[in-house]
Amino acid sequence: MAEFFPTVPRIAYEGPKSANPFAFKYYNAERLVLGKAMREHLPFALAWWHALGANGVDMFGPGTADKSFGKTPGTMEHAYAKVDAGFELMGKLGIGYFCFHDVDLVPEADTIGETNKRLDEITDYLLKKMGETGIRCLWGTANMFSNPRFMNGAGSSNSLDVYCHAAAQIKKALELTVKLGGRGYVFWGGREGYESLLNTDMKFELDNIASLMRMAVAYGRSIGFKGDFLIEPKPKEPMKHQYDYDAATAIGFLKAYGLDGDFKMNIEANHATLAGHTFQHDLRVSAVSGMLGSIDANQGDYLIGWDTDEFPFNVYETTLAMYEVLKAGGIPGGFNFDAKNRRGSYTPEDIAHAFILGMDTFALGLLRAAAIIEDGRIDQFVKDRYASFDSGLGRKIRSGEATLAELAAIAEANGAPALPGSGRQEYLESVFNSVLFG
Repeated sequence: MAEFFPTVPRIAYEGPKSANPFAFKYYNAERLVLGKAMREHLPFALAWWHALGANGVDMFGPGTADKSFGKTPGTMEHAYAKVDAGFELMGKLGIGYFCFHDVDLVPEADTIGETNKRLDEITDYLLKKMGETGIRCLWGTANMFSNPRFMNGAGSSNSLDVYCHAAAQIKKALELTVKLGGRGYVFWGGREGYESLLNTDMKFELDNIASLMRMAVAYGRSIGFKGDFLIEPKPKEPMKHQYDYDAATAIGFLKAYGLDGDFKMNIEANHATLAGHTFQHDLRVSAVSGMLGSIDANQGDYLIGWDTDEFPFNVYETTLAMYEVLKAGGIPGGFNFDAKNRRGSYTPEDIAHAFILGMDTFALGLLRAAAIIEDGRIDQFVKDRYASFDSGLGRKIRSGEATLAELAAIAEANGAPALPGSGRQEYLESVFNSVLFG
């Protein structure tokens, strides 16, 4: 079989001083970090839609990259070629997982029945390639935002027919996820939101979204899906306001509808920053709620107000992200590169360089986060900062035994409190820098 990436060799680790553009500088799969191999800390995944589909098209012009892989797009021959190209690329990069939407895998037919036949056919081929390579499925999902029928959302649609079609897509995507052994199933509410409250019944839409999710959980469990259901928060784009605005909003929704036992968060860096948060913030919110499930590993551009889905290169961000993951005890999902090359980077070599960049950036973030934990100064400072709650009255408050009247009486007896201890933010930031660059 002819190679689709003939100029891309198998990528090996050569260390930070290597000048080879086709080598890892920091990602050393078998290196032990805090007692675990780097590949176990960082189960990387290829996003089918970006790596094998995105060709650089934007609202101002057509694509620049050729993702035909020698076949006519929109045909099953092209679908098979994408499988071959994807497994070649993953094999050369040492990536162990992939993620997919249903219509990433095959062109959508005129009827859902015909589309499902195509999906059965291509996933048979995927299983064959998975058996040959050991590459696995991280998670699956259904694209319920691209087709014009979903202009008002899927679960939030005002059309019963559209709602039923969404249910049918979810049913099949769950079956495919189970067939491929996926570790998770994602709901990305790409159009689950509204443009104007003048024509929107918000409670009706939220209730319907929750009903669709309940049906999905019931069906998934009935066919043997044991993984996590995931919500991927995003504040806006394409809708002006989306119901899964950020991690806190999505978690609140899940708890309000009794879905929190089956769902976790799939946190994307670019979505967190669009919501006005840091990537670290949404990871921490998810972790403290016991709902950190998986990560979309990318970054946005702070100067651009939309979802740019760039391959990550900001080591500050990946260090803080991996600090959260390590402190949470790891992550049950993985790190999906929901990222695409810039429009001006359109060659097959550019695709490989982008993945090398992303994998190295997260590997370096892992190494620096582990060093921060081993250094101990930041963790010790945080522990000491709350020490007044470790004993006596503080412990009584923490255990729920104190009363408001009791605390008020103590406050009266003590008089005005002194200022709290200094937060020493600038000192801690200098510690962070010294560990990163020392």
